[in-house]
Amino acid sequence: MTHRELVLAALEHHATETVPYHIELTAQAGERLIAHTGDPQAAEKLPTCLHYTQYWGWPTELPDRPEHYLDEFGVIWNRSGADKDIGVIDNPLIEDLEERSYVFPKANIARLRRDIEHMLAAKDDKFVFMGFGFCMFERAWSLMGMENVLISMLTCPDELEQLFDDICDYFLKLVHIALEYDIDGIYFGDDWGQQQGLIMGPELWRKFIKSRMARLYAPVKKAGKYVMQHSCGDCSEIFTDLIEIGLDCYQTFQPEIYDLAKMKALYGDKLAFWGGISTQQALPSMTPDQVKQEVRRVMEILRPNGGLIVAPAHAIPFDVPPENILAMADVFLNQ
Repeated sequence: MTHRELVLAALEHHATETVPYHIELTAQAGERLIAHTGDPQAAEKLPTCLHYTQYWGWPTELPDRPEHYLDEFGVIWNRSGADKDIGVIDNPLIEDLEERSYVFPKANIARLRRDIEHMLAAKDDKFVFMGFGFCMFERAWSLMGMENVLISMLTCPDELEQLFDDICDYFLKLVHIALEYDIDGIYFGDDWGQQQGLIMGPELWRKFIKSRMARLYAPVKKAGKYVMQHSCGDCSEIFTDLIEIGLDCYQTFQPEIYDLAKMKALYGDKLAFWGGISTQQALPSMTPDQVKQEVRRVMEILRPNGGLIVAPAHAIPFDVPPENILAMADVFLNQ
């Protein structure tokens, strides 16, 4: 089977001899792997069945402020600290939601199309999809700060609903453009969870987030494509909601948070899981042999009847030894 066929089988909950797999690195982990192997292409050579590109505003480094990046929405991301991949916001653009003057930018559609076409030109035999990150809650807090978004859910809900509608409308146009192309699905990135439960709780998530995600999922499902959702943290309280509005695959699937066997039993016939390999505990601290044992353990739990894309639960961080990355890759390739 091709890489794409393996993923399609997993998403359709069909068992395959080989479980589809994916590895993604942060920039710092990639640098460590290159230094370890002496191969400048080491990161690109890691095994994967997936091929995608992601839009979340195309942050571009400011020439007069090293390690500070300006995105398409006007947000400045400060990457001078430990986080070199995303950073923290430097300039909330909406200080008073009830007196909002912020206007959403005109999207660079030509660049979006170039990105998609470049992605498709290099897809090989892989499952290919377009990703849209920071697409709802994260975009709101990037514009006004997380604390202010959470407070506004209680103090000025009508104005916050309008902001979420504006965000949804913005991304909905981009989703429709992506669906003009021969892709397999759309991936949405939006962190809602923490180690225990949702950041805003399930009721407020249902009030502010659910209907907007349903609007974003709907054209993907209508086009016969797959919907994939990234959220860090514990989202188990809303798995039934996500299934209801059309989710096919949930990522990340963190073993520190979820009882893997329980989640498989409860939702494994309706929801595929992408992840399962711990980036918080297993990959940073185990020996290579222990990593191999852990990868096999996770696959044994989650592989019955398909529904698994085995992968690190998140892009591999800087503290994971390169030897452990290679050990995991060896298990993926030699199932």
